[in-house]
Amino acid sequence: MFEELEKYKSLDFYARQIVEGFLTGLHRSPFHGFSVEFAEHRQYTIGESTRNIDWKLYGRTNKLFVKRFEEETNLRCQLVIDHSGSMFLPTERQGDPLHPNKLTFACYAAAVLSELLVRQRDAFGLSLLSNGIDLQTDCRSSWVHQQYLLGLLEKELLQPTPDKLSDKSQLRSTHISEALHLTAEQLHKRSLVVIFTDALVKPDDQDPLMDALRHLRHCKHEVILFHTLHQQQEVRFDYPNRPTEFIDLESGRRLKVNPSEVAEKYRDQVSRQIADIKQHAIRYRIDYQPVDISQGFEQVMLPYLLKRSRHQ
Repeated sequence: MFEELEKYKSLDFYARQIVEGFLTGLHRSPFHGFSVEFAEHRQYTIGESTRNIDWKLYGRTNKLFVKRFEEETNLRCQLVIDHSGSMFLPTERQGDPLHPNKLTFACYAAAVLSELLVRQRDAFGLSLLSNGIDLQTDCRSSWVHQQYLLGLLEKELLQPTPDKLSDKSQLRSTHISEALHLTAEQLHKRSLVVIFTDALVKPDDQDPLMDALRHLRHCKHEVILFHTLHQQQEVRFDYPNRPTEFIDLESGRRLKVNPSEVAEKYRDQVSRQIADIKQHAIRYRIDYQPVDISQGFEQVMLPYLLKRSRHQ
């Protein structure tokens, strides 16, 4: 067990190790695996790189054409993490990468993506959202900038969980739709926006959240949504059949109920909410990725990165 824990000493070391293993497992380079959308073909010029030649088109026309993309400069990627109170569930797993809570999963995933991006010399930044935009950095592509962002993520992992806060005024509630609207306007056009959130909003806030996601696409951003949930507790509502006290990690409100008495209604509402988010994501051409944090970090991120690389 000591050796297993040793590799998680720091976000920096862990991100590099994951990426090295990911690259080793590929038969082709994943670099520019998060490139912007294809726009058109142009005729190949003798002497230039053959990397973007469309060989299928060559087979049909016997002429060399190169794929052009909508923006041929380096990619700009904004890593967006919802760090409101609900993301600390389960609270006993804060900072534990072997059995992460939602916020820990998001921080480690962002660290791994930053390692991929810095290797391919793409620019990336970090946003932390709750009631609004609590932090937003510029997009840069340097190793120094990456170390700065890793430091911010490490700081998030050291945050006290909401149930440990003595001052309840420090609880962070969620108004993520407003924060995403601001993010859409403030980012450089045609950025890649990678969002980690549980999207746990009240029924009345569901439509505003969908509007915010549509706003990101309207601003020409490519969006990847990691819908980060603890399936056992938040979706299946799998709790012992006895009176249980539940604590709202965003308001501090406490409620004692028998889970079996409310489970059916709860599951129905959550299932409809998840289905609605997925349906809207498909409609807006958002890359929707459901996440069950209980599977563990590597079981979620590595298959996704491999899938993403194969579709480039």
